[in-house]
Amino acid sequence: MKFDAVLCGCGAMAKGWLRAIGQTPDLADKITIVGLVDVNRSAAEALAGEFGLGGAVIGTDLAEVLAETKADILFDVTVPTARFGVVSTALRAGCHVLSEKPMATSLAEGSALIDLAAETGRVHAIVQNRRFIAGVRRMRRFVESGAIGDLTGIHCDFFLAPHFGGFREEMDNVLLLDMAIHTFDAARFVADKKPLAVYCAERNPRGSWYAHGASANAIFEFADDVVFTYRGSWCAEGQRTSWESQWRLVGSKGMLTWDGADLFEAAVAGDEPGLLRGFAPVNVCGLQNEEETHGHASVIASFIEAIETGRDPETASSDNIRSLAMVFGAIESAKTGRRIEISA
Repeated sequence: MKFDAVLCGCGAMAKGWLRAIGQTPDLADKITIVGLVDVNRSAAEALAGEFGLGGAVIGTDLAEVLAETKADILFDVTVPTARFGVVSTALRAGCHVLSEKPMATSLAEGSALIDLAAETGRVHAIVQNRRFIAGVRRMRRFVESGAIGDLTGIHCDFFLAPHFGGFREEMDNVLLLDMAIHTFDAARFVADKKPLAVYCAERNPRGSWYAHGASANAIFEFADDVVFTYRGSWCAEGQRTSWESQWRLVGSKGMLTWDGADLFEAAVAGDEPGLLRGFAPVNVCGLQNEEETHGHASVIASFIEAIETGRDPETASSDNIRSLAMVFGAIESAKTGRRIEISA
């Protein structure tokens, strides 16, 4: 199948989407960018020039460009506050939609978009590209192997200090809403458990260049008595973690650690006598499907496959709302100081 696509939101992030399509032969063969939309027309024109999209319709009104191009797909790369209007417009125009995260700025809006996608019969999925990297896929497979017994805990550290400029530095709850959702979603994927409740403390530390919420510490309760803890900061100068976080998985028989890059270490209990029993190293299994490890390209491929086959994509909005609920549960807990149950 071939698809005509409109891309809405022509800032820096859009370049990653276009590179993923252009550098993946199967996607480049199936997808034609027929329209570019941005509130700043010059941004759309510049993107068209950079990526050789001279034939694309350029505009500032999404509904008009969708009507003119008769597109099959909308790629939504807009800022979160524009998400609901952009996705609603595209679904009502008959487009399948692949959106940047977060899928909405509230659970009510997220639920409304899920309902609208069902009503229109369109595929609506979210770019959770951190699921589609080798490390996360290997952790999921390792947990499924039972090598460290039953999973009991996931613990993640995320400490970086990016100076983005732009909308992120003006956002409320910036770490939780714009970045932590990646780790939350990946943890939910690795555990393959439903999130049940959260307690979170959020701060904007001294020295922060963000308006609000650059640091957060959260404890999540998952089904089957699994705990997920997250410690993070977006204004932590100095020795930083990976963008993918540093991970420790604790099981009933042993543990696995991943540095967020290339280093995996796993071990189970040894048989030495005494206070500590020592440990025995365990091999960490490799990839099962390399095609699932290309970040944006793998997300887009999953989305296209869903349209072609009628099967739900892995990051369908109806599933991704559970990751969004983790974020909003953490935000509510931080505001109220209470443990919050997660209902999605």
